Order: sequence, then C-alpha cells, then structure tokens
Amino acid sequence: MSTASPEIVCVGETMILITPTDAALAWASEASVGLAGAESNVTAGIAAAGHRVAWASRVGDDPLGTRITEELARRGIELWVERDAEAPTGVMFKDPGVDGSTVHYYRRGSAASRMAPGFLPAERLAGVRIVHTTGITPALSASCREMIDRLFDDARAAGALVSFDVNDRRALWSLEDAAATLARLADATDIAFVGRDEAERIWGTATADDIRTFLPNCALLVVKDGDVGATAYAGDDEPVFVPAPVVDVVEPVGAGDAFASGFLAATLDGLPLAERLSAGHAAAARVLTIAADMPPHP
Repeated sequence: MSTASPEIVCVGETMILITPTDAALAWASEASVGLAGAESNVTAGIAAAGHRVAWASRVGDDPLGTRITEELARRGIELWVERDAEAPTGVMFKDPGVDGSTVHYYRRGSAASRMAPGFLPAERLAGVRIVHTTGITPALSASCREMIDRLFDDARAAGALVSFDVNDRRALWSLEDAAATLARLADATDIAFVGRDEAERIWGTATADDIRTFLPNCALLVVKDGDVGATAYAGDDEPVFVPAPVVDVVEPVGAGDAFASGFLAATLDGLPLAERLSAGHAAAARVLTIAADMPPHP
C-alpha cells in the first residue's frame, strides 16, 4: 500500500443540519447547527479508531461548505473535496416531535449532486484498501448514479475492495428505482451492509437468510437487525451471528453508519468475522447513547 494513500475513502454528500432547540421547526427561534452525512459519519468513526481515512465529495464555495470541511479536518479526516462556485452546499432541517423526528432536505441541485463519472479515477485510488459509499449517493442525481457505477470499476482497477451500505432514503427517489438500483449495487460489492427492516421494505425479504438468497453474489453481506444483532454471510461459509448489546438509546440516528465504521476499521485490523461484527456493535452503541450522528471528538 502506498504510504501516500489513506486506507479507506468514503464517497458521498454531507449537508449542514439545522435542528430547532426550543420548539417545533415551524415555531422555533433557536437552533443548533451540525453536520449530516452517512459517509462522513463513517469516516469520523474510522478516524476515531485510529485509521487513515479520506472523505471525497463536493461542497459549495460558501460558508456552509467551509463549516463541513473544517469540522471533518478537525477530526483528522483527509479531504478529497471539490468546491463549486455555482452550486450550494446541501442543507437538512430536522423537526423533532414527540413521536419521533422528521427531516426536510434542501439538497436538489447541490454541489455534491453534480458528482459525475470519473470523479475518483483509478489512478487517484492507487494504494487505497477500501472504497465505501452508500445508497444515498446514487439517489442524488443521474450523474451521481453513473458516478457510482464507474467508481466500483475504478476502485477494483486500483486494487481496492468496494464497500456499500444500502441506506435507503425513501424521500429521495421512488421505491421502484430504489429497489432495482440498490439491489444491483449491493449484489456487486465486496462488502455490503443492509438493515433487515429496510430490505423488507424495498425488496420484500423478511429474514436475513432471505436477503442472502436475494443477494447471492455479494462477497460479504452484513445484515443488521436493530437490537437483535447482525449476521454476516461470507461466500458459501456458514453465517456468523453476533447479538447486539443492550443499550439505553438516546437517539438511533447515525447508529448504522457507526456500525459500518466499526466493522470496516476491524476489517483493516484483520480481525475474525465475529470480532468485526462485535466492533460494529460497539461503535453503534457509542452513538446510540448520545444525541448526535458522529462519535464525540475532543
């Protein structure tokens, strides 16, 4: 591996997150400002585990883009970022409620949605061990979907493993488009993460074994089942199940990204499959017990 290369590169959009703190969104006069992005959540967890990691994306040439890049750099994340003078950084508003939170996206036409094929060519990825992205990215635009297809090919040409978290976002595209695209991408990866509940929602697969049957070509499939546990299917080997620890949940947002970060960091460490699942659970537990998407940082 080239010493000039990070071990993992995570590709996808990060937005500014606005969360009202004194009332529902329609009536709030005070709010907190943070970051929201599945792939940058993963980079934060991998960096916290002591590994060299890069976040690759595009942001607007605006103060919000600066806020994102400076926060991620402060966490020790390398930035492979293009700034766009003509398109803005995306924004997400969270609207807390007694029955749960809803979100409102303002990301159509964002700088990140303009990612296109060749954004990360094979020569740029030389020496990288894993390239990770999620099902959010192909939902952003047609050019992003084409970029992901090319990225898979370029990552493999560079000798990297391809990691993909299904991470379906219902608000971003139709169920028909999501089901077909996410199945095609997940089945073509070296490592795929999927929630049992989201798989049932988009593919009608009720159990972890059903999901494996539906995605037979993925080299390593990890099915997450909330507070039950996670099951890994590696080739034709017997599946490995590790139960989830008991956690006093403060907020579930970001736990899936944290799980992926723990699992991937343990993969870099060369740990056995059961220990990689345990590392994923431990990372998820740390995020479940705080009201934030990312692990704490000094």
